[in-house]
Amino acid sequence: MRFEVPQFIDIEDKIFGPLTWRQFLYLGGGVGMAVVMFFTLPLFLFIFLGIPLALLAGALAFYPVNNRPFSFFLEAIYNYIRGQRLYLWRQKTDTVYKTSAPSQPNSTRTGTDPSLINPARPKNNIASLAKKLELQALQKKE
Repeated sequence: MRFEVPQFIDIEDKIFGPLTWRQFLYLGGGVGMAVVMFFTLPLFLFIFLGIPLALLAGALAFYPVNNRPFSFFLEAIYNYIRGQRLYLWRQKTDTVYKTSAPSQPNSTRTGTDPSLINPARPKNNIASLAKKLELQALQKKE
């Protein structure tokens, strides 16, 4: 027994001539409201309000953005404007990579002067002393 597999299931059915039900509702509502505005409002207000409304209805009915309906695009714009846009990055305290302990004792942990541990090192080198103080200041936990 053979069964036919339906094809083109993602395409909407054409209800009113070349228009789908959704296109017909968008066009009917937009053009209908523009006609009501034409007869009730002065010409200047109709041009200012009615023509953009008719253009919006035409875009909703016929204009796809990235192969998706224009209504999805308007919904994304609304959610972006309404949503929060402050993104904060907080570093987690869990460390993934830990280094091994140093082979020689660190002067900041033991509290001793490294020149006493290694007597060959000169005691009066100001540049090395400045580097040591900078490193200690950077390694302090707040």
